[in-house]
This record gives sequence, structure tokens and C-alpha cells, in this order.
Amino acid sequence: MGLTILLLIALVVLLQNMADVFITVSSPWVDTAIAFLTGFGLLIGAGFLIAPVMSVFAGLFLDEISEVVEERDYPQDEPGAPMPLGRSLVLSARFLLLVVGVNLVALFLLLVPGINLIIFFLANGYLLGREYFQFVAMRFYSEDDASALRARHSTTILFAGLMIAGLLAVPILNLLTPLFATAFMVHVFKRLDGKHQATVLPS
Repeated sequence: MGLTILLLIALVVLLQNMADVFITVSSPWVDTAIAFLTGFGLLIGAGFLIAPVMSVFAGLFLDEISEVVEERDYPQDEPGAPMPLGRSLVLSARFLLLVVGVNLVALFLLLVPGINLIIFFLANGYLLGREYFQFVAMRFYSEDDASALRARHSTTILFAGLMIAGLLAVPILNLLTPLFATAFMVHVFKRLDGKHQATVLPS
């Protein structure tokens, strides 16, 4: 969360400085109006930047989060194997590019009433469900086998992704999205895999 917040602040400050460099008007009230509109635009844009920014760190901490959930709720199962660092970075970079592309489209559709929220939820639901499930499944299977399992349960994974996208739409709480999405997808994977059962711990 700290890294996400710091990177978001850095991006907003960078964009604000770039706007200040390119927008110069002599009239004070016009300058004030432009600064206000720019700041408001950056605030809205930051909401769409959260998903790409989170994807930068998601792959780096996914294994640690998964291990905690597996140890707590599935202690009888063999733990998953962490992905090699190089492969993890490649998948994280791919995830970043996909999320940026999807959210850029969603940002442009913000001006189209009626379909903007639908597109936002469907696109992010599909993408987040697909990628987080793939990350978790690859702790237990090869990439091809993980993709095959994901394809067999695509509808269930889409609905799981929509739940993640719902959290993504809630300000402040959306900073918890990588943590929630990873832990949630461990349970989804265990259920769909059919080889694991959660241990009910005493309260």
C-alpha cells in the first residue's frame, strides 16, 4: 500500500508539473481556473491509475500473500512453488501493459454515459480475474496447464474478477485490491482445482 501511494503521488506530481510547463496564461483568474480543472482531472485520472500502479507491485508480493493463505487455510496441502523472479517480472510487465491499455480505453469512455461504468467493470473484472487466477494457478501448474484450467472455468473466474473490480471502484479501499485479489483467488483456485479442501480453524 505504501509503495502504491508513493508511486501515485509521484505520478500526479509529475503530471501536474508537466501541465504547469505547457499551460501558461497571463490572466490570473484564467490560470486559477486552469489549475483547478487540471487538478480535478488529475484526481479523476488517479482513480484510473490505481489499477496500473497496483499491477507494478502485485507480482512482486503475490507469492508471499499466497503462502500466508495456503499455510493458514490449507495446511494439509503441498504448498505452491514460487515463480522464478525473471518469469514473475515478465508476467508483471505484461499485466501492467494490459491494465494500462484497458483503463485508457475506460478513461476515454468516461465521457460516454450509460456504458462507461459497464465497460469499466467488465473490462477490469475480466482482466483482474484472468491475471490473478493465472498467477495463483502457476504456483501449482505449468503456464499451459494453468491457462487450460482457467479456460475451463472462465465464467466463474469472470464473476470472481467482477468482485475484485467492485473493490477497485471504492476509493481508499481500492488500495487493498492486490491483497484481497490474491487471497481471494487462492480460495477460488483451490475450489476449482478440486484437489484441495480448506481446514476450518477453531475460533
